[in-house]
Amino acid sequence: MTAKAILFDVDGTLVDSNRLHAQAWTDAFAEFGITIPIDTVQGQIGKGGDTLMPTLLDPAVVDEHGEAISQARSNIFKERYADRVEPFSDVAALFRRARQDGWMIILATSSPGEELEPHLDRLGVRNLIDAVTTADDAERSKPHPDIFAAALEKAGVAAMDAIVIGDSPYDMEAASKLGIPAIAVRSGGFDDRTLTNTGAVALFDHPSDLLARYDVSPLAAAR
Repeated sequence: MTAKAILFDVDGTLVDSNRLHAQAWTDAFAEFGITIPIDTVQGQIGKGGDTLMPTLLDPAVVDEHGEAISQARSNIFKERYADRVEPFSDVAALFRRARQDGWMIILATSSPGEELEPHLDRLGVRNLIDAVTTADDAERSKPHPDIFAAALEKAGVAAMDAIVIGDSPYDMEAASKLGIPAIAVRSGGFDDRTLTNTGAVALFDHPSDLLARYDVSPLAAAR
């Protein structure tokens, strides 16, 4: 039987953290005298710092302060916001349902590994995951495809035998670059048009909605 894998994004997809990440970036920018509205920052959540900062900041600022800003954001998130992250409902149940159909479960996030670890306990999914890829496994973050490419390699699965589930257009773009179909959840706050224009083949409100409609989703169709 051919191996097949679901590559799950994490922030905004499995846990409700996008606004908190946007606030951490906003706070970090403020420490360097940079004012950017939080809604503008939130529109970039789903990217790692290597692609987020060049979108929002002058190149000279990124060159001079990018590493320090990124470290400040990491510290701020851990100190002020990490404990406020809440898991979305039914993630473990969705994982179990998918595994019954023979799917491997791979987490593929633009966040560093140290930020992912607490989410695994909140979600109660450690024993349901086959592999994890994070920013630590990729040279470039989403919307570049590096993280998903690393996930495919870890899983030993071809792109044609995988599906991405994410919340952001950056997940959709990264999947499209590898020829992986992508399901979008609306829980990250991005609008339907943006998600479909960047490659989403199906839309669900959140993991609970995907679980409830599993049998009419691309996950069931790929059995």
